[in-house]
Amino acid sequence: MGGGAVAVLLLTATGAHAEGRGDVRVVSTVVNGGANVTVGTTHKVTFPIALTVKDNSGVKGLSRVSTFNRSNGYGFFDWTGSTCRKKSATTSVCTATMSVDPAWIAASDDIDSNRVAGTWMVNATVNANDGDYWISDSLADYKVKRASRLTTDATPEPVAKGGKLTITGKLSRANWETLTYQGFAGQDVKLQYRKAGAAHYSTVKTVRTGAAGQLSTKVTVTSAGSWRWYFPGTTTTARIVSAGDAVVLR
Repeated sequence: MGGGAVAVLLLTATGAHAEGRGDVRVVSTVVNGGANVTVGTTHKVTFPIALTVKDNSGVKGLSRVSTFNRSNGYGFFDWTGSTCRKKSATTSVCTATMSVDPAWIAASDDIDSNRVAGTWMVNATVNANDGDYWISDSLADYKVKRASRLTTDATPEPVAKGGKLTITGKLSRANWETLTYQGFAGQDVKLQYRKAGAAHYSTVKTVRTGAAGQLSTKVTVTSAGSWRWYFPGTTTTARIVSAGDAVVLR
């Protein structure tokens, strides 16, 4: 297992905890610029955690940053370093860099790693120039999601006006145990259409995925245009929009 990732169970994951000395405090925390963190099966993922820290003597920096699933206490991101930018004599924004190689994930816990997706929290220890320090758990919540894939295929092409078109596809998501993408069953996916020359897609109907994540439906064609599937995502799985399949009339 690389990158310093270790199997960890955080016993305080279900409740906030803070202790320390002096007046140094984290006054705000922003994870990944406010966006979800999505992890697939092959590419290393790196994201920032920006902590605004305040102390009357000025901010020295961070001595600990960690992040874990809020409900089960497991985590697989490695803290790789941090930098602090001074905003005033008493306030600095300290940004921690977190990363994971998906190849580490299965070895980082003793449960099904896919259960670690969901709502995570941030913990940190901050230090001031005068020796003050503060240890804080549960500074912020954010979502860590399994990456998803979605395909679209419209047949036959071309199609006569008023003819039937079959739109198929497949929704799959990253399995962090096997490092493969597997079909995601029982999910509502929106079929969307954009008329040729139009700027935007609109939803035509909603279709539920089958046991292997497959999608299939029939539509009546009245004009040339593009078809795609849209999955809004879940707490544990990322939102995804398929590429559009352009269909012309014959």
